Amino acid sequence: MAKLDDYLIGPGASVAQALETINRSEGKIALVVDAERRLLGVVTDGDFRRGLLRGVGLEQTVDKVMNPKPVVARQGEDRQRLLALMRREQYRQIPLVDQSGRLVGLETLLELLQIEERDNWVVILAGGRGVRLKPLTHAVPKPMLEIGSKPILEIMLDNLVEQGFRRFFFAVNYMADSIRAHFGDGSRFHVEIDYLSEDEPLGTAGALTLLPDRPTRPVVVMNGDILTKTDFRALLEFHSRNRAMATMCVREFLFQVPFGVVTVDQHRIVDIREKPEERFLVNAGIYALEPAAIDLIPKGRAYDMPRLFDALLAQRQEAIVFPLREYWLDIGRLDDFIRANDEYAREFTREQT
Repeated sequence: MAKLDDYLIGPGASVAQALETINRSEGKIALVVDAERRLLGVVTDGDFRRGLLRGVGLEQTVDKVMNPKPVVARQGEDRQRLLALMRREQYRQIPLVDQSGRLVGLETLLELLQIEERDNWVVILAGGRGVRLKPLTHAVPKPMLEIGSKPILEIMLDNLVEQGFRRFFFAVNYMADSIRAHFGDGSRFHVEIDYLSEDEPLGTAGALTLLPDRPTRPVVVMNGDILTKTDFRALLEFHSRNRAMATMCVREFLFQVPFGVVTVDQHRIVDIREKPEERFLVNAGIYALEPAAIDLIPKGRAYDMPRLFDALLAQRQEAIVFPLREYWLDIGRLDDFIRANDEYAREFTREQT
């Protein structure tokens, strides 16, 4: 059972404090309790992301994002029944309460299962030329550029392996031999790696038509130039819980207009906003796709993910977004590469110290 104090916050805590608790706790949950430890609600990764989509700020109180009616179990509940409930409802943690509703414990799926391997395939798009990163990519393909002491692609693989993924496909084109030479069949990393060879660039979705078989479960697809600590298990759980055909990870992007923005009605001034900040959600280059969504991709020609999502929307299929809160950086330019090397030690090694 998890150490309970690591998860507790009071009803007056901020969303930022709840997020800090989620990040540092093994169970990835914050438990909101009163002075007598009666459970008032919980905040999970999904609760935070839904609040983010509604525009809830980090400075607001935790009640703006918490679930006030969480599923709980009684103290002494049979572990097999708890595990069956978690698997059926796709819960990662369940608070334990006594007969008076006081919090007495927390059971987490990881503790019940230890490390559960994932059957989902992962496709990493590693065929880009990295034109904007020249001259670095004259002799090395972009996914093999080193951040810290490892290639970007290896950092990405390590993160996914730690989360239980074992079956990988690398879509390759530019300087593919160097990628094959480094990773081989994946046995050195205790995984299985196959290669989808693009004779011509097929875009961010077209390479999926090269898969040797039709997958039987949702597939994770991601660009090969991303440095991230995304929780891919949470992505797949969110995708499945919402019965989506396709899920796109998105990032919040804030843009401040450097001028005063004037709103007018014909020639009359209605409003003046000085240097307003606009909020957008942008494509993060990470996706979860059902096999039926992959079936829609035409073979033999370039085809990008936005076109696939457009096709799904035209068919009135469920296409949703999963907002990322974890570290994420698209290494598309030299400035991004420099930044990635500056931030790597802080973001990717501190948990090991």
